[in-house]
Amino acid sequence: MQKNTSYSLPKDSKAWQQAVDSVASLLPEGTNLQDFDALQSLPVFALIVVLPTHVSSLDIHQYVQSWVDEQPNWHLVTVAEDADANFVDIEIADIDTTQPFAKRSFVDVQVFRYLLVPVTDTLMHPAKKTAAAHIIDDQLTTRLRHDLAEDYKNSQSAISGDHLDVVDCHILSVGHMLRTHKLACFDMDSTLIEQEVIVELAKTAGIGEQVEAITEAAMRGEVDFDESFAQRVALLKGIPTSVLDDICTRLTLSTGARTTITALKALGYHTVLVSGGFTYFARYIAEQLGIDEVHANALDIDEGEVTGHVQLPIINGAKKAAIAEHTAERMGIDMSQVVCVGDGANDLPMMALADLGVAFNAKPIVQARADAAVNVTGLEGVLYALGYPAFSRPK
Repeated sequence: MQKNTSYSLPKDSKAWQQAVDSVASLLPEGTNLQDFDALQSLPVFALIVVLPTHVSSLDIHQYVQSWVDEQPNWHLVTVAEDADANFVDIEIADIDTTQPFAKRSFVDVQVFRYLLVPVTDTLMHPAKKTAAAHIIDDQLTTRLRHDLAEDYKNSQSAISGDHLDVVDCHILSVGHMLRTHKLACFDMDSTLIEQEVIVELAKTAGIGEQVEAITEAAMRGEVDFDESFAQRVALLKGIPTSVLDDICTRLTLSTGARTTITALKALGYHTVLVSGGFTYFARYIAEQLGIDEVHANALDIDEGEVTGHVQLPIINGAKKAAIAEHTAERMGIDMSQVVCVGDGANDLPMMALADLGVAFNAKPIVQARADAAVNVTGLEGVLYALGYPAFSRPK
């Protein structure tokens, strides 16, 4: 039997604002701490470290502080929990019994939140600031993984190499933490669900390896998406529609997908599924998750079989970006209030337009260009990249 448990998340960014207020003396004179655009021009970073609870005995704060101590240009400020924040209670199934093998609905983690503030007040060009964020991210992630490995080695714990990459570090402009976001757009395949639907269709037709190879090349950005999509759909010619429902029953939600959508909707977000896959499956997944809006490709069918023909327009990277932009315009909000999440190269255009582009278990090219990359949690890691603390039980 499925058991729902109540958890809470703060509805606002008071903790981050209080942290920014506390470092006012380190910022250029006259800085308006309520002007998020002005803060974006400053090299003031939110540093978020996400660590699964199975390494809870390790002193991550000490490791972070030791790295900062070696950086003469940076000052570290801990973002404290705000007991006065307005919280929203969210009902989440601890074990999602709608999933095969009753998967947990999210990964238990610790979330450490900091500000990185320059010792000398200075402005920084946005491009240089982005480059600095990636450099800090690479350096700190490498350092933390090394320190974790040494800690495990010294404690003679027997773990596999996979467990050493247990840290997500997000280095983001503090403006991302202070803005109120209202729209979240998600890719479907390998993001909201664990599979690539077109690959599942191909397996049914006995051409799985051919289609998977084309899909992987497209997701890595090695093949034009429209061309690869047409090639794959052509290979599906003759698949009977009777198999579509069977494939739906085999699709599994990504860990944290239900939790993430439930939380975002409770926090007031409009949620959109925007997929280069097919509407037949996208609508099914959106219904499972309670997503507000769906955009995907129509699967051309004639006399009960897939024709192999492509219906235009194809939902490619440019179209995904246009959908995100048009949805924001329809809602009367700026792109600075939009979050986009995906895993493939065709997700990069919409992620680039959004205030926050999050890569989820993504290809290297996507992780390198995203604002944040989630690897050690389920999809709920998007909430941590947005600055929220770990899920907690209401007091």
